[in-house]
Amino acid sequence: MKSKILLSTLLTTAIATSAGAALAQTSVTMEGVADGFAGSMRNSGDAASTSKIGSGGLSTSYIGFKGSEDLGGGLKASFTLGAFYRIDDGASGRFNGDTFFARDANVALSNQYGKITLGRMTPPTTLPLYMFNPIEDSFTLSPLVLHAIVGTSVFPGTFGKTDSAWSNSIRYTSPTFAGITVNLHYQFGETAGNSSKNNKGANVLYQNGALGLGLAYHDVQVGNPVDNPIVPNGPSVMLSVPVAGGPNLVATRQKLTFIGGSYDLAFMKLFATYDRATHNVDLKDQTGTLGVSVPAGSGKFLAAVAQTKRESTVFDDLKRTTVSVGYDYFLSKRTDLYAFVMSDKTTNYANAGSFAVGMRHRF
Repeated sequence: MKSKILLSTLLTTAIATSAGAALAQTSVTMEGVADGFAGSMRNSGDAASTSKIGSGGLSTSYIGFKGSEDLGGGLKASFTLGAFYRIDDGASGRFNGDTFFARDANVALSNQYGKITLGRMTPPTTLPLYMFNPIEDSFTLSPLVLHAIVGTSVFPGTFGKTDSAWSNSIRYTSPTFAGITVNLHYQFGETAGNSSKNNKGANVLYQNGALGLGLAYHDVQVGNPVDNPIVPNGPSVMLSVPVAGGPNLVATRQKLTFIGGSYDLAFMKLFATYDRATHNVDLKDQTGTLGVSVPAGSGKFLAAVAQTKRESTVFDDLKRTTVSVGYDYFLSKRTDLYAFVMSDKTTNYANAGSFAVGMRHRF
């Protein structure tokens, strides 16, 4: 009887130990942002201001899941899924027709030699865009993001229709050495009989103490999530620029180089970027930005300015200048309140002002 009890105890202990080890090797977490604001928004060139309750003042609202499994021998498997939503009306996506997991949808394997990721993910030029400006990934209030990705009806974004994530892509991420990390990206065009249709790019990121630096490049042909969001399977339209008195300049390929940096002085953090985009039509964009983040009380003052110069022999040079200033107050580590004012001016159009007050909660 004693031997049976002892054997039963040993088996129970072994099973419990094995289950505990398995649980320790696998983890799945949920994360996200809920961000809503009230304000009045207007771009230079808009007919009038729009009073609104909006979603994603400082960060685009999303819900996501991450998981990883230790496979042994230093090898790890992981996945990331992220879906945007609009907190003002509860709709899914950033806009009507947006793909469901528009933020992230990928799987990866990693070891001491780096990480290979497959699926939909942040492209090479977008990550440093967020890193080297004080208002980070705001598609509502960050001048750099507004110039690069969002654009207006009279001044389309300089990054064209590449989206803030690439579908059908593969990425290699190097181990971090002496503060340097390298990412190599390739997006398949998935066009039968045309392997030359693709997107490619890379970035080099450096972080060592107070200093951060980034260099990024992309060569883009393919739109996301389809060639043309208006005409599926139609011609790839990267950028369509209105030209007074004539037809639009329509670019189908873009090459862009981006450099950025930040330096933390403790009492303030400074930011600066410059990017240059050339297109396969008579069109060139150059954007420069300066920004600052200043700790103050339980929050920080944030300010940034971006100016883009658009050049072509078809039309006179155009400029867009956007300035954003605000205060971000932290109620806790996860919850903050913010208030911003913004000014936007495009050549040949009147200056436009906007303001927004909102709340962001991370979970």
